[in-house]
Amino acid sequence: MKKTIMAFVFVMLTAFGSYAQCAMCRATLENNVSNGDIGIGASLNFGILYLFVMPYLIIGVVGYLWYRNSKANANKQQPRQRHTSW
Repeated sequence: MKKTIMAFVFVMLTAFGSYAQCAMCRATLENNVSNGDIGIGASLNFGILYLFVMPYLIIGVVGYLWYRNSKANANKQQPRQRHTSW
């Protein structure tokens, strides 16, 4: 329980500093485009897609591990049945 609370506090504290990044990215992009360099726009788009995919990937991995663990626990709890030959 302590680890969960500490992780939540850590995430909340790091989230406050991330709100300021949009203005910085926009200013950098506008400055580079006005100078004729359009390559940074593709890199910025790739970064946005990376940030978009990561939460879904993490949720998918956690869900898969949870499913695999619950299936293993269910197999342990079921009594073994004897197979008899007639």
